[in-house]
Amino acid sequence: MLEFLKRGFEKTFGAISSAKKSKKIDKESLEEILLEADVAYEIVEEILYYLPPQDEVSKADLRRVMSSYFIYENERVIEPDKPFVDLILGVNGAGKTTTIAKLANLYKNNGKSVILGACDTFRAGAIEQLRQWSLRLNVPIVATQQGHDPSAVAYDTISSALAKGIDRVILDTAGRLQNQTNLANELDKIVRISKKAYEKAPHRKILILDGTQGNAGVAQAKAFNEIVSLDGVIITKLDGTAKGGALFGVARELELPIFYIGVGESMDDIIKFNPDEFLDELMDAIFE
Repeated sequence: MLEFLKRGFEKTFGAISSAKKSKKIDKESLEEILLEADVAYEIVEEILYYLPPQDEVSKADLRRVMSSYFIYENERVIEPDKPFVDLILGVNGAGKTTTIAKLANLYKNNGKSVILGACDTFRAGAIEQLRQWSLRLNVPIVATQQGHDPSAVAYDTISSALAKGIDRVILDTAGRLQNQTNLANELDKIVRISKKAYEKAPHRKILILDGTQGNAGVAQAKAFNEIVSLDGVIITKLDGTAKGGALFGVARELELPIFYIGVGESMDDIIKFNPDEFLDELMDAIFE
C-alpha cells in the first residue's frame, strides 16, 4: 500500500525535494516547500503560526500541526448495511466514471457483489461508458435512455439490489446540468427517491475531485457540499500532478474524510486514504 502511495504522490514529493535548499528546515524554506506542493497560502500561514516560535522547524512539530487538518468534525459514522449505496457526484472530466469502475472492482476483489446505476441520463455518452465498464467488470447495470428520469434509475437499481441480495450499489449522477439550480433539484430528487426504495439509502454521498486542479477544486467541493450534504471525497489523478498539497485544503474546508485516492490508470490504482501514512511520507520528503 505504501508503494501505491509513493507512486501516487511521486510528483508532489519530487516538487518538495526540488524546493529544498538544505537538510535543516527553517520557516522561510518550509513556506516555499509547501507552496511548491500547492498547499494553499492561507493554510501555509496557519501551519507556520502554530509551529513553536523558534525559526528551525522540527519534524515532530510539523507533523503534529499538519495532522490536525485530518481531524474531521463533520464525519458521520456509517454502519455497514446490505445493500450499501454509494451516490457518486462530480463534474465531467474529474474521472467520475473511471472511479466508479475502480470502486466496483475494489468491492468485487473484497468478495462483494456489485450493481451499477446509470443515473447520469443527461449525457448519452455517460450511459454507454458505464455500460462498457459493467461488461468489462462483469457486474449488472440498470440503465435507460438519455433524458429519462435519473431518480427512477436510482430507484430501480436499489430495488434490484434488494431483490437479488446484492451487497453494493454504485449510482452515477450527472456532472453538470444547465445551471446549478437544475443540478441541485435533480440531486435532491435522487436522494429522496433512493430513500423510498430503501430508507437508509444513499449511505454515502461521495464527491470525485480531479487532483490536477489542486486548490481550484476546493471551491467546487464546497459548492457540491452546499447542494447535497457530502459524506466524503475521492481524489483522482494524483499520480499526474505535483499538487498533492491541495489535500489539506479539501480536508480543511469540508471537514470531511478523503475516502480514497486514485494513483494511476489501471483498475487496481485506487487506495484507501490513510492520513498517517501520507503524513509519514510527506515528512520524509521534507526532512530526509
